[in-house]
Amino acid sequence: MKLKITAIGNSAGVVLPKELLARLRVEKGDEVYVIETPDGIRLTAYDPTLAEQMAVAEQVMRKRRTLLHKLAQ
Repeated sequence: MKLKITAIGNSAGVVLPKELLARLRVEKGDEVYVIETPDGIRLTAYDPTLAEQMAVAEQVMRKRRTLLHKLAQ
């Protein structure tokens, strides 16, 4: 599906068609997650459990930054 970036005030945004909203099972006012993956960007319905898990993972990554950097080499 091809979407066009449009001006929204001083920002830019993408309008999601009804079909895509239905596939995501979201509607106006709902939250969605944008996750960067090796293949690109992933848009998913907001998941509070995943948000909690990501917050914990970010804390661990910040705390163990040096160790993770060495492991990546």
